[in-house]
Parts: sequence; structure tokens; C-alpha cells
Amino acid sequence: MRQQDERPKILIVDDEPTNLQVLRQVLHEDYRLLFARDGEKALQLSRDERPNLILLDVMMPGLTGLETCQRLKTNPATQAIPVIFVTALSDASDESAGFAAGGVDYITKPISPAVVRARVRTHLSLVRAEELKQTRLQIIQCLGRAAEYRDNETGLHVIRMSHYSRILALAAGLGAARAEELFNAAPMHDIGKIGIPDAILLKPDKLSTEEWATMQRHVMMGAEILGEHDSPLLQLARSIALFHHEKYDGSGYPHRLAGEDIPIDARIVAIADVFDALTSVRPYKEAWPVDKAVALLHSEKGRHFDPQLVDLFVAQLPAVLEIKARYAEDAGA
Repeated sequence: MRQQDERPKILIVDDEPTNLQVLRQVLHEDYRLLFARDGEKALQLSRDERPNLILLDVMMPGLTGLETCQRLKTNPATQAIPVIFVTALSDASDESAGFAAGGVDYITKPISPAVVRARVRTHLSLVRAEELKQTRLQIIQCLGRAAEYRDNETGLHVIRMSHYSRILALAAGLGAARAEELFNAAPMHDIGKIGIPDAILLKPDKLSTEEWATMQRHVMMGAEILGEHDSPLLQLARSIALFHHEKYDGSGYPHRLAGEDIPIDARIVAIADVFDALTSVRPYKEAWPVDKAVALLHSEKGRHFDPQLVDLFVAQLPAVLEIKARYAEDAGA
């Protein structure tokens, strides 16, 4: 069986055959190369072949490089492909126009082989890093959904509540990086449910005192599953799993923490989790109307929930409801 070529795929676009040949000589040993001599052909190859990177001339007859790049960036199928302009235009205004069109880098002609190789390696490594980041998030969401799937038809709860958590974190001023980390960690908040027997987890009636004690153990199970790691993401996920059922007045579990002794990430997830649970169908209840769920959040300010975070969450309700509609249970995963 012929071995599949796993080298990254690069599309080189230039109307001059000599320039194509020069770049071929520089890159052919390390990459699979595709070639186009005009913008329309470049667009077609980008759609059909999905290259990992595009090297694009600016001055071409017909569709220019800038116009080609703009078209690539407006197509969802090709907008994530990084574009490096390779051109004789070297003024600052030319570079600015290239970046404005969606390019990620700018190499001037005549090219330096060492510079081309270095820039290509750099941007391909960034693509790989982004792919790994997206894969990590997908794995995290799958793990979270594995737990939720047992008492939720599609597991979309973890998708919605993680988006709600990010929205609330941004509103609370935690910053974009922290909000993104919370978005990644939140899907694992109930991973400990994997260890709860179905007879308890899916029981439509009120749980007995003994059954409720068993149900409460899922937070400790979640912390044990996530374990102790150096990874900030897993540390955050463990904290959320352990503390998101604490209550602001100290009546929650497992440690009866109160107020700001509860980590803010867990306080945020508590609101996002409960709001989505209330407004979704569960084995033991119908979905609540949004206004009824909001009324409950208000009634539990200072008891179950952080009062300031409730007010911020309600203020962000339009964004929350947009996510709720986008990831509705009947809309598919």
C-alpha cells in the first residue's frame, strides 16, 4: 500500500512561471505544493484542496492578490487558511493593505530562501497550535457531554452553559484570556456524574436523604477524576467541579463555603449551570420559561448566588438567549 504523504500542503499563486519555479525549488522538499497562476484558480484550489497555507502574489492580471485574499476570507470554507503575500511592493502602505485584506505576513521580492522557509515554518506552527487548541476543546466538550448524556438527550447543556459562563466572566471583568479559559474548563463541571448510579441520576421523583447524599458525591468524584495537575486548565476545571454547588450563604456542598470564599469561576458556573438546567427539559421536569428562570435567579440573590453576578448575568440576557437558540436541543450538536 502506498504511504500517504502527510506533509503540509501549500498553495503558491503567481502569474509569473519563473516566480513559481523559484518558490518550488525553495519548498518542494518539505511540503506538498499546489500552483495557480491567477486568482480564480487559487480560489478553486483553496476550496477543493484546503491547503494549510497560501503564498500569494499581489500584482496579478484579473483578480488581484488583495481581492483574492478578501474573497478567501469571506468564504467560511477558506477563511481560516493563512495567507502570506509575496510581492515586489514594499512600501508600508502596501503592507498595510495586505494586512487589511486578511494576510498574516508579507515577504518582499526578490525572496530570500531562508526567510521564506522561516516564515512558512512559523505560520504552519501557528496553524498546528490552533488545531491542537480546537481539538483539546472538542475533547473536553466530549468528556463533559459524556456525563451529561446520561440525563440530557443530546448533551448540549455543557455547550450552552460554557458559553453562558464566558459571557458572564467577560461582564464581570475577568478579561478575555480568563473568560476563554473558563469557557474551556466549564464543560467538565459535572464529570463526576459518571460515577452516580442511573437509579439516582435518572429518578423522576424526589430523592431520599440517602440518595441525595450519594448525588452530592459527584463533586468529589469529579475532582478525583480531574486529579492534581500542573495544567492551569485542569486546575481550573477541578476547582469548578468541586465548588460549583457551593452556595453564597454557605448552605451548599461539599465544604459549605460562603461568599467570596467560593472561587469566582465556580460562582459564575453555578449561575450558568442552573439557568440552563431550569430552561431545559430534564427527566424530572419540563423546561421553564425564561422569565420564570430569571425570577428564580433574582429570588436566590445572596442565598444561592452571588448578587452582583446575577445582575450582570441578567444584563447579558440578549447574548445568553442568542446562545440558547443557537444550541437548542432540536438543532443538533
